[in-house]
Amino acid sequence: MVEALDAVTGAFSYSGSAVAAALRRRGRAVRTLTNHPAQDAHGIDVRPLDLRDDAGLRRSLTGIDTLYNTYWVRFPHRQVTFETAIDGSARLFRAAADAGVRRIVHISITGADVSSPYAYFRGKGIVEQHLKECRVSYAIARPAILFGGDGVLINNIAWLMRRSPLTLVGGGGQYRLRGIHIDDLADLMAELGASDTDTTVDAVGPESLTFMELLEHIRTSVESRTRIVPIPGRLFPVVTWMLGQALRDTLLTREEYLAMADGLADSSAPATGTIRLTEWITQNRGTLGRTYAHELRRHYETPPHGPVTATFDHT
Repeated sequence: MVEALDAVTGAFSYSGSAVAAALRRRGRAVRTLTNHPAQDAHGIDVRPLDLRDDAGLRRSLTGIDTLYNTYWVRFPHRQVTFETAIDGSARLFRAAADAGVRRIVHISITGADVSSPYAYFRGKGIVEQHLKECRVSYAIARPAILFGGDGVLINNIAWLMRRSPLTLVGGGGQYRLRGIHIDDLADLMAELGASDTDTTVDAVGPESLTFMELLEHIRTSVESRTRIVPIPGRLFPVVTWMLGQALRDTLLTREEYLAMADGLADSSAPATGTIRLTEWITQNRGTLGRTYAHELRRHYETPPHGPVTATFDHT
């Protein structure tokens, strides 16, 4: 019996690798479109992802049943912008339609809206619109914050708290976050791929925390003595920018902070995941934050086959 063949953009990346693993557990064969090929592909068929090459995209998507798309950019960097990400996503969806792909399952973000004042959320909303117009059955999964595996955000908060006598929080930290474990998201996407119904669903775990509660739980779990100090919200992006300069990385952009403070990292939707963020932090307290996860190096190092034209994932 021939295995059904699915495609995952960025199957060696954070969310893409989890999705690929979930599909293979279900007996699906996986092809990836990526600019970051692993030395050991573990049985995954590897094809290049050049979002400027429409013909190449169609060839790579021919014979694919379901396309699982993790492609996006967290923030503009060099030649990669939200505008190029929107255009590349639209090209990918058109190529999938032309290649006869049955279904597209796409990772978006809670609060995606073409009218959003925040460029990330506005861009995600435009991409969702392109997907709905591409004549292919679709499912959209909208996570807010991802955790688990080698995720960046929670790890780097713990890394800072292990090393700094002060942890600053903008605006009092009473805005809420509702994370989903990366494996819960991957299982949800695999389930959505098996359906034919067009749908959009918030991908969220069972637990909503204020940012202050999250910081306090991380501090307790990693046995840090850092003092958590609220500062005015208008100053917080300046602090994270300065830290980023010192680390030669991007910790948190101004828009990311403002969107989080505006409630866009939370959701009132029913839980689609089962793993609680606080329990995961407690279970991983021995290793969490021991090493720093460098966002820019992870996504923007030049691969062996040329410059980066696509990146992946949420943090």
